Amino acid sequence: MSQSTPPLLEGATRDLAAFAAGLEFERIPAQVVDRIKTSALDSIGCCLFGATLPWTQKVQAMVEAEGSRPAASLFGSGRKTSAAGAVLVNATAGHAFELDDIHKESILHPGSIALPVAVALAETTGRRSGRDLITAMAAGYEIGTRVGNAATMSLFFRGFHPQGTSGVFVAAATAGRMLGLDAQRMQHALGIVGSQAGGLMAAQEGAMVKRFHSGRAAQSGVYAAQLAGADFTGIVDVLEAPYGGYLSSYSGEPNARRLTDGLGQVWETGTVGYKPHASVTSIHAALDALRQIMLDHELAADDIAALDVGVSHMTHVHCAWPYKAQGVTAAQMNLYYGLAVIAFDGMAFVDQYREERLGDPKILDFISRIDARVDADIDAMGPAFRHAARVAVTTRKGERFEAEILHRRGSPENPLQQPDIEHKFRHVARSCLSAPDVEKVIELSRTLDRLDDIRPLLDILAAARP
Repeated sequence: MSQSTPPLLEGATRDLAAFAAGLEFERIPAQVVDRIKTSALDSIGCCLFGATLPWTQKVQAMVEAEGSRPAASLFGSGRKTSAAGAVLVNATAGHAFELDDIHKESILHPGSIALPVAVALAETTGRRSGRDLITAMAAGYEIGTRVGNAATMSLFFRGFHPQGTSGVFVAAATAGRMLGLDAQRMQHALGIVGSQAGGLMAAQEGAMVKRFHSGRAAQSGVYAAQLAGADFTGIVDVLEAPYGGYLSSYSGEPNARRLTDGLGQVWETGTVGYKPHASVTSIHAALDALRQIMLDHELAADDIAALDVGVSHMTHVHCAWPYKAQGVTAAQMNLYYGLAVIAFDGMAFVDQYREERLGDPKILDFISRIDARVDADIDAMGPAFRHAARVAVTTRKGERFEAEILHRRGSPENPLQQPDIEHKFRHVARSCLSAPDVEKVIELSRTLDRLDDIRPLLDILAAARP
């Protein structure tokens, strides 16, 4: 069957593999280097905080019980395991609290995969310059996001979690570049890892396993690169194969040309954004619109009689299901809960998603006042506006106030600035690092491209926390 139908895009896997294997630091534009440095800082914060959470600790306990040869650090523990075991834990930690960076078109959080993979292999291979780390991460970001772009939102609507599916290509390209694979072996690494893609979106409604998708993607990428380095073979046309290939199997409506459009000239890495809220990105515009209305008109939660929220079809499917207090994951993925905590606290960050808040009667009462619907006008704007929101508040006095946000804070169109990311890092990492170490990590990330040896950074990541 695969021989009777033309490929979706001739040579796409080969071309992406050649790009990733041949990528040199000097070829990466300065603004992309800066974006990776920012993403590294953001991802470190996500991983360190995520390592303290119970779902990550369960994964770590399992990995440590296996007793692998100590080669790569388990963040925040003072202990080591195999490279594959370390990334399983550390990438689970990176995605453990919905704080990780986001590439809108691909629906990927590449930092929570690429950073743990690059760090683990820096430890095990001795490739420890900041330039090595940046180059490997850029390769992973660029390949993975392009795969996600080509899969389109169809992959999501079919019920697959992009982090566990397209995310494996982030991991394999990062790992392959850290291991110095040539183009042919990199092609096999992509061909191996494509067979390992997995992750179901039903996990968003309360299951810990959503966080694990990121860890498994990272682990699969390390395994794939290691096997390819030993001349184990994969599907050489894994992306474009018309039958049984990644795009033809996972996406009902792939756009294969997005795999290589402007490759080496247009950098998808440069469009990665960051999260100001500890929740699914799709609801951020709605949260900010409500906050803006409440600030502008000096409203409290009890002043609001009704809330009308218009969002895209994808956001409605993804986030507007009936809220139940069934765990942190469900709260972070739910539009209604996010709006409720904004109404009471003015923010949706770490404290708002603690277990004791999830069933608060005041939260549940406020949720009963919210009506969320698909806004046809937002949908008509196209996929680039799938995070947009229109919010209307009706007060108990009968007043009506409206706000529209087309581009969420942290998006490429409405970016957070470096001081914003550093503020976020301080807020997230303060429970994990001493104040001097927080500032040291920030400074090391600023100068990452000039570090001949990242061991001072590795030492902070590895050190045991009380």
